[in-house]
Amino acid sequence: MADSKRSLDVARSHLLSRERALTSSRDTARSHLSSRGTDMGKKVKKDEKPPPDDVFDPLLVESRQAGTVVLMLSSPEEDVQAKACEAIYKYVDKCDENKKQLLDLNAIEALLPLLQSEDRIVRRNACMAVSVMTAHSEVRKKLRKNEEAIPAMITLLAPEEDTVVHEFCALGLSQMAIEFSSKAVIFENNGIEPLVKCLSSSDPDVQKNAIETLAQLLLDYQTRAAIKDADGLSPMLELLKSEFSIIQKLALLALDRASQDADNRGALRELEAMSKLVDFVAHPEWNDLHVMAVMVLANLLEDHESLELVKETGTLKRLVALITDQPPPEEEAKGGGGKGGKAEKGGSRAAKKSAKDGGKSSRGKKSSEEKEESIPGEAIIPTLPDVKMCAAKAIARSARSAENRKILHEQEAEKMLIHLLAHESTEVQTAAAQALGIMSENLLTKDSIREWEGVQPLVKLLNSDNGDVKEAASLALANLTANNSTNCHDISNFNGIDALIHTLADAREEAVANAACCLTNMATEEALRSDAQNKHIVVKLIEPLKSKNTNVQSKCSLAVAAYVCDADSRADFRNNGGIEYLITLLHSGNDEVRRNSSWAIAVCAVDEQTASEVCKLGGMSVLQEIQVSGTRRNPFADVALQNLLNSNLSAKYSLTGALSSTNIILDGFYDAGQLRPGSQFLSLEDYCKQELHDKRPVLLVNAKPESAPKESQSNADAEMAKDSSKTSVSGKSSRTGRETKARKGSGERKSKAQKEKEEKQREEEIQAQLQREAENQSTTDNKPFEMPCDSNLCQYLEEITEKIQPLQTTREQVVALAQYVSDHMGGPIEKGELANFSWELPISQIRYEMKSNVVPIGKIKTGIHIHRALLFKVLADRIAVGCTLNRGEYNLAWNEVMLPDSDDTPGAPKFPPRTFVVDLVHCPGKLLRADSPDAAQYQQL
Repeated sequence: MADSKRSLDVARSHLLSRERALTSSRDTARSHLSSRGTDMGKKVKKDEKPPPDDVFDPLLVESRQAGTVVLMLSSPEEDVQAKACEAIYKYVDKCDENKKQLLDLNAIEALLPLLQSEDRIVRRNACMAVSVMTAHSEVRKKLRKNEEAIPAMITLLAPEEDTVVHEFCALGLSQMAIEFSSKAVIFENNGIEPLVKCLSSSDPDVQKNAIETLAQLLLDYQTRAAIKDADGLSPMLELLKSEFSIIQKLALLALDRASQDADNRGALRELEAMSKLVDFVAHPEWNDLHVMAVMVLANLLEDHESLELVKETGTLKRLVALITDQPPPEEEAKGGGGKGGKAEKGGSRAAKKSAKDGGKSSRGKKSSEEKEESIPGEAIIPTLPDVKMCAAKAIARSARSAENRKILHEQEAEKMLIHLLAHESTEVQTAAAQALGIMSENLLTKDSIREWEGVQPLVKLLNSDNGDVKEAASLALANLTANNSTNCHDISNFNGIDALIHTLADAREEAVANAACCLTNMATEEALRSDAQNKHIVVKLIEPLKSKNTNVQSKCSLAVAAYVCDADSRADFRNNGGIEYLITLLHSGNDEVRRNSSWAIAVCAVDEQTASEVCKLGGMSVLQEIQVSGTRRNPFADVALQNLLNSNLSAKYSLTGALSSTNIILDGFYDAGQLRPGSQFLSLEDYCKQELHDKRPVLLVNAKPESAPKESQSNADAEMAKDSSKTSVSGKSSRTGRETKARKGSGERKSKAQKEKEEKQREEEIQAQLQREAENQSTTDNKPFEMPCDSNLCQYLEEITEKIQPLQTTREQVVALAQYVSDHMGGPIEKGELANFSWELPISQIRYEMKSNVVPIGKIKTGIHIHRALLFKVLADRIAVGCTLNRGEYNLAWNEVMLPDSDDTPGAPKFPPRTFVVDLVHCPGKLLRADSPDAAQYQQL
């Protein structure tokens, strides 16, 4: 500011000195003239009457300082103001530095009042200067702080003002409208209507600046809502016919923003905007603007009413023909040999022609005169790739609505999209595949795409190097295969399964998710599922489970659930470590990931080995946590836990303390006791490897005979000892005496080379022996785990099969089996004498003899409730007597059976089967009604 004031002072002093010099020179000239007139006398002509004394003589001033011109703006003379404004306009139009300099000289404060001057020339020149200066951001900031600046510029848009004023005012407003706050001020001061009127100006510069300002204002929702009331849509459409491409571009930009409002789209429909836009696309000389025109069409086609309109007028088919570089429907009809309306349906589904072949239909020959007279847009127009891409995106946007999808299908929009799949541009392929994926949500469209041979190009695009193309193609295939078995088989016929499985290893995560979804849809067909399983899809799905993308995790978990439905697939998945990653996904914070991974575990858990693996990796604990959680619980986790427990009865009994009559105990079952909260359920192998302790033993059920006879093992050991006896580790030879004598006799004759050869042989034999011993040791260490055999249990099964199973009624079988169990577990125990019954010491002796904490149930000869109930359940299951096994507190357990009424009297009433508790301890074979006091007493100490 100090510099600006200093420059103003210098300019002021310079101006005063020039005025003084001019005054003195004028006085000298006057005196000289008067003296000459006196000397010449009558010959001198008398001067005209001089100006009044109070009027200043005209003054011509030349200034080269900006500050001087700024001072002139404050002059009361309008002529001086006009010339100063003009000089400032020319000066600021040169560069941005000049604009900043005049801003520092406070030129804006001096120019703004002149915008409202009574003189038209002053207003015009001031408007030109201010408008040009608004190109600088600091000037706009200064004007925003002045509340009268924008209203004054809007006032100058009045019809009585000059065209130049309209041009520069619109220019200034377009610059000011860049900031949102200025948009609001223009709208509040009713600037929309005068700007709309400027669109109809005959001056293209006025049109350009006005439409640019409106395009900026339409970014605000208030302007979008008001433009219809101001009748601004119609002149915008008229500007599409302008000779200047910049005006057309700005008009399309404004229409694009205006058409984002539903009311404006309705108004544009009434103005036949869609037909005009398609005509615009039909002009090849405007191909650089076709993309923007299609973008406006995309907005309009979102409405169902718009699609109905283009369906009736045939505008959509014209657009499809333009995009696919095919003849419009009218030309097809002319060249169709007089088939009339049938020619229009030449590419229908019934004909099952591809979209590519659709463009090769015959056309009637036109003369050059017909071509000249044809309506614009009716000829075959090659369109740019960007236009094709935008058209496909427009179809995709419109197809988000179910009603729109139906109309698009009726207009055969799928043919255009299938045609674009063969385009060389990857962007066009991506947009077309995305649109087909959205269109495929319509059931009829799925069949149409197949019949128009759209499946094969989509499968081919899965092998593209472009990630966007691969993702879009996989999405389209996923939607095509949903609830459509025919499409599933069609994809398989084009080797789509191989391509989809290969896509599972792609770096594009969304493509992986889409491929997994498509493969899941195809798994509903048994033949396709078997084909995919033979190609090791289960193993290929393990790697995507490690992804951090929740969509990939969710879709791949669902695919695992679809393909691990047989024992071989579950074994492959288990052996390759897939169970671990499924359990990890149970910890996910995403609900869908937890649901799908729970479902996959539920399917895997039907296999006993897989269920054991899940328990070993902590899956049961995680499912329990989910089950008790208020926010993470889901029905799939409940099913998974139930299936897991049903396939692993040992875990179920430890966790719940109850086995139903449908839970059949098989070999390998073990009772590890009630599982404490927070503790992990261990496998039988882990329990066998534990050192002896004084805690409760693990009861094992195993009636399998020993796998390998001892004789074969002893024979193998003998052969091994025989081989090792030939050559000792120390290298000593056990040869016969005759060999020794021969060696002694010929030792002297042996050469040194032979001795070295023998030494080398002995070393090789020693190394071979050491290697065999190491292999034998590793074989012993890697020997698979074998459960302890229970020969007594095998004997029990033979006896009850022979004696108890032939009994006629279930009641008799239950009573006899209870007495049998009691006899082999120490006999009856009087009530109150249970504490004196010695059962712990014999079991401890068995543990000591076996050097293990795992005790086979058949080896126990003195057992109480928990031992007898387990043995009863095991034996009853083998002879098909249904019973439960329930655990109580303090080593209590009991069995319940369902028995019919024992009254066989003819005509006696029949009651449903009742539940009885089987007494195995005090009065073996006695059946206690479950709701009786005796049963309650039996279940407690």
